[in-house]
Amino acid sequence: MNLWLRLIWALLSWRSRGPLSIWDVGVRTFRVWPSDLDIFNHMNNGKYGSLMDLSRLDLMLRSGTWQQLRKLRWYPVVVAETITFRKSLAPWQTFQMESRVAGWDAEGFYVDQRFTVAGEIYAQAWVRLRFLQNPRGIVTPVQILEKLGRPADVREVPQWVLDWAANTALPKGKAPAPSIWN
Repeated sequence: MNLWLRLIWALLSWRSRGPLSIWDVGVRTFRVWPSDLDIFNHMNNGKYGSLMDLSRLDLMLRSGTWQQLRKLRWYPVVVAETITFRKSLAPWQTFQMESRVAGWDAEGFYVDQRFTVAGEIYAQAWVRLRFLQNPRGIVTPVQILEKLGRPADVREVPQWVLDWAANTALPKGKAPAPSIWN
C-alpha cells in the first residue's frame, strides 16, 4: 500500500521539486517506513527497485519527457538491472535517490541510480531501459534522442556495464534461454 501512497505523492508533488533536463541528476528524498522493512529490521531489497521506478518517473516528469513520450504512446520498460549494497537503510532513516541517464547503446538507455545518506553511497544500481510504443513495437534510442535532443556532455557508459548488459541478455524472439543446469 505504501507504494501507492508514494506514487500518488510523486504524481501530485513533482512540480514542487522544480524543473530539470532529462540529462540532469534527479534527486528525490525518501524515508524508510516500517512497511519497507524486512525481518532483519532494514529496508527490504525488493523496495529498492520500486523506489528506483518512482525516482525515474520523477526525473521524467520534471523534465517534461514523460509528457512528450506519452503523447507519442511511448513508454519505458526495464530490460535489466543490477544493484550493489554497501550499507543498510534503517527504520525512519531519510535518504536521497539520485538518478541520472548515463548513456545509451543501439537498443536502450542506461540509468545510474544511487541511494545516498549525507552524500555517502549506501547502494548503487544500473538499470537498462528500452522504450516500447503502444500498441506494439520498439522505439530506438536514436528516435528518442531525435525527440528529446542530445545531452551537452558526452555520455559514455562504462565498459563493464556494457559487458554486463551483453552477458546477461536473454535470446531474442522465441529462442530458448540458455540453461545453467546442463
